[in-house]
Amino acid sequence: MLVYRPIRQRTQRLLLSFLLIAAWETGSSQVHYSLPEEAKHGTFVGRIAQDLGLELAELVPRLFRVASKGRGDLLEVNLQNGILFVNSRIDREELCGRSAECSIHLEVIVDRPLQVFHVEVEVKDINDNPPVFSVSEQKLSIYESRPLDTRFPLEGASDADIGENAMLTYRLSPNDFFTLDIINKKDKGKFPVLVLRKLLDREENPQLQLLLTATDGGKPELTGFVTLLILVLDANDNAPLFDRSVYEVKMYENSANQTLVIWLNASDVDEGINKEIIYSFSSLVPPSTRRKFLMNESTGEIRVNDAIDFEDSNTYEIHVEVTDKGNPPMVGHCTVLVEILDENDNSPEVVVTSLALPVREDAQVGTVIALISVSDRDSGANGQVTCSLTPHVPFKLVSTFKNYYSLVLDSALDRESLENYEVVVTARDAGSPSLSATASVSVEVADVNDNAPAFAQPEYTVLVKENNPPGCHIFTVSARDADAQENALVSYSLVERRVGERALSSYVSVHAESGKVYALQPLDHEELELLQFQVSARDAGVPPLGSNVTLQVFVLDENDNAPALLPPGSGGGAGALSQLVARSVGAGHVVAKVRAVDADSGYNAWLSYELQPAAGGARSPFRVGLYTGEISTTRALDEADAPRQRLLVLVKDHGEPALTATATVLLSLEDSGQAPKASSRASTGAAGAEAALVDVNVYLIIAICAVSSLLVLTLLLYTALRCSAPPSEGACGPGKPTLVCSSAVGSWSYSQQRRQRVCSGEGPPKADLMAFSPSLTPCPLPDVEVEEQSAGGSHLSKDGNYSIHPEHIQ
Repeated sequence: MLVYRPIRQRTQRLLLSFLLIAAWETGSSQVHYSLPEEAKHGTFVGRIAQDLGLELAELVPRLFRVASKGRGDLLEVNLQNGILFVNSRIDREELCGRSAECSIHLEVIVDRPLQVFHVEVEVKDINDNPPVFSVSEQKLSIYESRPLDTRFPLEGASDADIGENAMLTYRLSPNDFFTLDIINKKDKGKFPVLVLRKLLDREENPQLQLLLTATDGGKPELTGFVTLLILVLDANDNAPLFDRSVYEVKMYENSANQTLVIWLNASDVDEGINKEIIYSFSSLVPPSTRRKFLMNESTGEIRVNDAIDFEDSNTYEIHVEVTDKGNPPMVGHCTVLVEILDENDNSPEVVVTSLALPVREDAQVGTVIALISVSDRDSGANGQVTCSLTPHVPFKLVSTFKNYYSLVLDSALDRESLENYEVVVTARDAGSPSLSATASVSVEVADVNDNAPAFAQPEYTVLVKENNPPGCHIFTVSARDADAQENALVSYSLVERRVGERALSSYVSVHAESGKVYALQPLDHEELELLQFQVSARDAGVPPLGSNVTLQVFVLDENDNAPALLPPGSGGGAGALSQLVARSVGAGHVVAKVRAVDADSGYNAWLSYELQPAAGGARSPFRVGLYTGEISTTRALDEADAPRQRLLVLVKDHGEPALTATATVLLSLEDSGQAPKASSRASTGAAGAEAALVDVNVYLIIAICAVSSLLVLTLLLYTALRCSAPPSEGACGPGKPTLVCSSAVGSWSYSQQRRQRVCSGEGPPKADLMAFSPSLTPCPLPDVEVEEQSAGGSHLSKDGNYSIHPEHIQ
């Protein structure tokens, strides 16, 4: 080790040399250096970057910096070469006082990633302070009658250095009367005592002047001087005496005022006035000690007079004099050494020195969040501090060096569960009772895009009446994203697909921000009964996340199609067509049938037939089936009946309002002999129609059963969805929508709320079930002249709908 050795203070130049000791402490990743105090500016301390394992090129980009709590800028680092050097004067005595250990604790911080190193620089003492006496001259009044070996305590010198540099020895200048004795104070150093070796004679030597020299143990040694002025008094020959020359007292700090410290007892063997004594503090007692203690001059009691704080001073040296009232007075001396015992009266201090906030919710376990330092002014167990965190938080404390800790992430974070943590660091000392302090660290969790938008349901059912206005709002989709800010900003779009030969976007659109779904054109139930598509919700995160929801849009039928009359089976077109009827037919004979279809569904397509009254009010011998359209005789024909019958049949659906069409049937009445073939053809045609109708009805029964089962299942599913889902915005028009299902054989509906009672003209009324089968081939019937008249307009559909009465279903 290179040792810094001063040759002579203020007279010779300082020669500086030292040896750098850099050692990594086991498991703590710290560096230790040492240097002597008073080192010059620029003195090399250590290659700190190399010893910490850092590259020189990293120092500036990683924001290499050194912090020293309360130490100013004594040390500095050259960022070009990574060398730690002395930046300003380091005075160990100013830095640490008389403490045996003196170190400068440096906290080295680098970012990207954040790392913290602790460096301890030990400051070695050099002998740069000579012994110093509090006064330049000490006066002693000694009576000539004092016996040999009388001892006179002297005030010793003090040395600001420590160790060997503060070990003092005393030397008295040569004389005939006094020698010097040294009293060792228990672990408190030494103080000198004059011992009388030759009786004094005031008449020969009324005054003596001696020189007391104090020398420390440094190399080279330094000295201090004080002049002893001894006044030889001629008077009282017995001085008061204490039973001990040194008293040692221990007491706790924070003792209350007037607490007794010690009760001194001195005695004087003289008689009378010379025996009366007075106690007082010596002139050697400094003012600060006089403020702390109070002396009772009559009793010798020393009591506490001010606050006693171990952290201010842990020992007091009180010099006491006892003086008799003789003439001249004589004085006795003693020293009271008061040792102050520490109490746990200082709470720990917690300081958060660095923060890395906010913390991303995907941060890795072990990420450093904050740097925390703790301290306690007390000593021993009272100053031993342990730290703990608020329970049930995803963080922990890691000790890095002595009373330094790092707050690190201990488990995964989820901002959607908790976006802010109030972490309380509690520091508690080991005193009894223990004291504690807390520091709160607010840790904000930053969001990452780890949640996709979510719909409340995977599928929605929407009911829309046909013929809606273009741009009609039919539904609103809404997705929620548990993330925050841009990561929770949801936009909506259609999942494009083809609907037949057209794109989905030609039917519907969705507003990107509100999620409102619009029908871009009027929907036609006859063209499209069910429109099924998906809406996508996507957030604005990077990368974006998304999800889809399915919408089933059922287009509900409205009565927008009038019944359409079908041409006769013979292929005749529009215009007046005649039918021959034999006069010999009996009552109930079917002579013709009017056929009509309606492109609508349900009640809107349920047709009924009515025979309009003849002109003049004459009663016609014919009637029409209410739901079959069959024209039959009501009685036997006779000669009184006109040979040419013109029948007007009104065809009406059950929509609201109802739409109608009219058909004109011309019947020619002929005698039996004139039209056998026609009658035969009519009978044959009617029989064939009935046979075909029986075959058709078998298929209709099968289709109705299948479609009924599908309808029941659909209604149950729809009811369950409506009960579990909140009300949604649906059809454009008023009224309660009715769910319509599709099957391979056509469309059908059945209402439990409304039952139609149908009258066929004969027998009791019957309840009807309607089945509409556009795929069936029309049954062959006798040719009938038909004139089509449509109320409100009509058209022929590709799919013919038939109305079948239950009495014809086998």
